Amino acid sequence: MLQRFAYIFVLLLLIPDSYIFWGYITRRVKSKGLKLLWWLPSFALIAAFILLMYIGSANPMSERSDAIGWLSILMLAFGFPKFFFMLFGLLGDLLRPIHRFFTVTGCIVALCTFCMILYARIEGIRHFVVHEVTLHIPSLPQSFEGYRMVQISDIHSGSFRGMPDVLDELVKQVNAQQADVILFTGDLVNQRSSELEQFSQALSGLRAPDGVYSILGNHDYGRYYRWQGENDEARDTDRLCDLQRQMGWKMLRNEHDILHRGTDSIAIIGVENEGRPPFPQVADLPKAMRGTEGMTQILLSHDPTHWRKEVLPDTDIDLMLSGHTHATQFILFGWSPAQYIYDEWGGLYQEGTQQLYVNIGIGFVGLPFRFGAWPEITVFTLEKGVK
Repeated sequence: MLQRFAYIFVLLLLIPDSYIFWGYITRRVKSKGLKLLWWLPSFALIAAFILLMYIGSANPMSERSDAIGWLSILMLAFGFPKFFFMLFGLLGDLLRPIHRFFTVTGCIVALCTFCMILYARIEGIRHFVVHEVTLHIPSLPQSFEGYRMVQISDIHSGSFRGMPDVLDELVKQVNAQQADVILFTGDLVNQRSSELEQFSQALSGLRAPDGVYSILGNHDYGRYYRWQGENDEARDTDRLCDLQRQMGWKMLRNEHDILHRGTDSIAIIGVENEGRPPFPQVADLPKAMRGTEGMTQILLSHDPTHWRKEVLPDTDIDLMLSGHTHATQFILFGWSPAQYIYDEWGGLYQEGTQQLYVNIGIGFVGLPFRFGAWPEITVFTLEKGVK
């Protein structure tokens, strides 16, 4: 995926560079040597991308993720400001009497864009936000009134290599919510189970009276890594599940568990990933639900597209919790590119009495930044009834 984005970044670098070169540099710079220097940053970034992605490594996204991440940010930081300057410059070309106004505005917008990208990389990835959500469930047993659940999702632990303090802070903030149960909705790693090893001790510190439940997301199946052996992918997924169990987490792989309060109970149902191709489609919802009939049912399913695909048409599940979208790691004034990809991409959705909550995740993948789509910790309080 990052490779496809990188090709777009190359265009973002070269097209504005060409506009600025012919519209400004050639008019104001006489020295040929200085004119050539204009192209140096962009061509250096493109050359670095080619070296990192295509030379000397069979798995560059795994083995060089830090370098590729910073390179992606640099391509963004150099490309987008110049792109916006170009847009304002073109408007100025059309409206010549106020050309200077558009040139100055373009410079201001370019500077703001540059600062935004740097902030998203340096601070945005650790800007945790706690969302308090009250959920009204008609079938909720009386004993579960006021029950508190924390949802976290999409940790992508491999992306935090060298930044253990971020996940330490995550554990601290989640535990501070004093929830009855913690629910993790998939994508614990980017490519391989080994990414979790340096963080397993910290994440094992998550605490709730009814435990920590976890499911697998599309990244947890190892399908983005070039494995040498035929069965290595499946073995690595099994190892990832074993590591989570060693952390004290309860894995749900097309199965369920029952939570009790006196004589009352609710079901936590967890399925394996189910999404649009090319994402894995390995959920067995009927199997996971078997034995939960008549109970309040809370489904953990990583990909929100599963809700309309199977949950709404075929079940009466009260609540589904998902992740996956990351809100494309960018929200500005309530707008996110994710809305053009997913019908449900962030927050609470309802059809009749059935509800879906899409958590926009903790970590990042591909582009190592978050702006507006801050890392989310969601705290649900359950109440009986209809809103």
